[in-house]
Amino acid sequence: MPSPTKAPFGSWKSPITSDTIAYGTDLLVELALQGNDVFWIESRAREKGRRVLMRRRESGEISEVLPATYNVRTTVHEYGGSCFALDGDVVYFSNFQDQRIYRFEGYKEPFPITPSGTLRYADLRFDSKRNRIICVREDHSILGHEPMNTLMAVPCQDSESILLAEGNDFYSSPRVSPDGSHLAWLTWNHPNMPWDGTELFVGEFNSQGLIANQVKVAGGPNESIFQPEWSPDGRLYFVSDRTGWWNLYCWQKSPEPIYQMPAEFGVPQWVFGMSTYAIESEDRIICSYSQNQANHLATITPSKRTLDDLPLEFSDYAALKAHDGHVYFIASSSTSKGALIHLDLTKMRHEILYRPKTPQFDPRYISVAEPIQFPRSGESKAYGFYYSPKNPDYEGLEGERPPLLVMSHGGPTGAAQSGLAFGIQFWTSRGIAVLDVNYRGSAGFGRAYREQLNGQWGVVDVDDCINGARYLSETEKVDSKRLIITGGSAGGYTTLCALTFRSVFSAGASYYGISDLEALEKDSHKFESKYSHRLIGPYPERRDLYRERSPINHVEKLSCPIIFFQGLEDKVVPPNQAELMVNALRAKKLPVAYLTFEGEQHGFRRAENIKRSLDSEFYFYSKVIGFPIADRIDPVQIENLSAS
Repeated sequence: MPSPTKAPFGSWKSPITSDTIAYGTDLLVELALQGNDVFWIESRAREKGRRVLMRRRESGEISEVLPATYNVRTTVHEYGGSCFALDGDVVYFSNFQDQRIYRFEGYKEPFPITPSGTLRYADLRFDSKRNRIICVREDHSILGHEPMNTLMAVPCQDSESILLAEGNDFYSSPRVSPDGSHLAWLTWNHPNMPWDGTELFVGEFNSQGLIANQVKVAGGPNESIFQPEWSPDGRLYFVSDRTGWWNLYCWQKSPEPIYQMPAEFGVPQWVFGMSTYAIESEDRIICSYSQNQANHLATITPSKRTLDDLPLEFSDYAALKAHDGHVYFIASSSTSKGALIHLDLTKMRHEILYRPKTPQFDPRYISVAEPIQFPRSGESKAYGFYYSPKNPDYEGLEGERPPLLVMSHGGPTGAAQSGLAFGIQFWTSRGIAVLDVNYRGSAGFGRAYREQLNGQWGVVDVDDCINGARYLSETEKVDSKRLIITGGSAGGYTTLCALTFRSVFSAGASYYGISDLEALEKDSHKFESKYSHRLIGPYPERRDLYRERSPINHVEKLSCPIIFFQGLEDKVVPPNQAELMVNALRAKKLPVAYLTFEGEQHGFRRAENIKRSLDSEFYFYSKVIGFPIADRIDPVQIENLSAS
């Protein structure tokens, strides 16, 4: 083999291109079982982000379920989730274009069973005993007021929907018991998010199909309940963080822990229908959990209170479902993208049932995540995944260290994961190191770690991103003079704070990031409208903090180039957030670029926009940091570039 070519970091030619990432990477996001058939949702960037309902029959035949004119997606809470339900071969689904629930029987055009207008539906579950859909409904009909969330029963034939529960700000996770006699659900109120405090209720269906004799099973303002599920024998399981860790419990007359350990068996409920465990039988549960920056798949035997890890090679697990000795889930590893996996519990063998359209690359171009801990204030540590530059065709120049791109995840109650992400490999295969930071407030490290961000958003998350970059600089892994930071949404806010209030980074990129906390407080959607009250402080009582921590109010402190990316239909972080910051940078004569995308909401779904934003970010860094690039990229208009 020829010796690697010596070339500047950042200039390496890579087969991992923006085209293959944008047009060749589809995502699997939900699973459901109907007998021995598996259904899932596939998000396709090449079809402008359309979400397609797929089916794999027991025979192995795989097909799209619905006509191509339908997009299976709900916008309840703006983030959606759990948007279809099954009744044999009949499918009920929420259609993105009009947010109505449709019925599809497989031999004729889908037809709506809910009215047109201002109603949205999510977390669909089929109630077979009463031939209806139990779901969360979000009513946007009252202008000038927050939408109203309720639990509803939607008859599958022509008749009025039936109200099951109302009065609280939010509802989720309606689950009908196996015999159809009871309903379990979650609910919570402002200012809580579901990972702060939720309540689990159980009610009995009366003869009219309404809820009677409801009781609170668990939860409260400082206890987060996640994913209630019924076992075949009628026991109710759920995940609670009452000990400081999301562990599994069972309720009959009172909650009882099934297996306790300092690990997370739950995740932040950003979307409906998330599943980290599945009840395979009366005495076997399959679960995923995270501990010490690693994810595991395991079996729990409730009668023995035992847990046994399953020796699989995957690093991330999601959407667990189980039935009669078989487990299905979506999983990825450090070298493979997410795929639909089947695990036979009898033979203890697994197979890939379906992998979406995904480019395949020589493993020599793949940089594997290295879990790291680094010092922060006090004696504690912060966490992240470090990816070193890797390309078999190149090596850096003598004495040169690579630039570092620090990634700040969204949420901010989210988490960086170690599964293969081509959006990271794009950088490392070109000679740019990456640090994906799990700053304080991230999920996966217990409630206490999540709560360290409360009242400190824009402070400790920024500290941790900076401390991670400094740690890698001091250990001589990266160039301390070429540190870059990027992030989207809440990660965009962390990025803008780091670039405004500190002078560590040389450049940055904000994807639909927050620049004005006050503007966000006054113009945000219901789900997150009080989120900042925990992260910053109550508003307007602590208006001083909102102004103090808003980068837009301190642009005089900016001294480095920034590129902004914004969807013009974003309801979570409206475009005016980016525009305010861009105008301020223009006035300061600092290098700035601003790219907007029609038809995009919060997070880019269209392939052409994913490609353009990734190419533009790379192009921007090459110009303002100063390294040659091997790719042919359409130029980006960078204002005030001569000031760089």
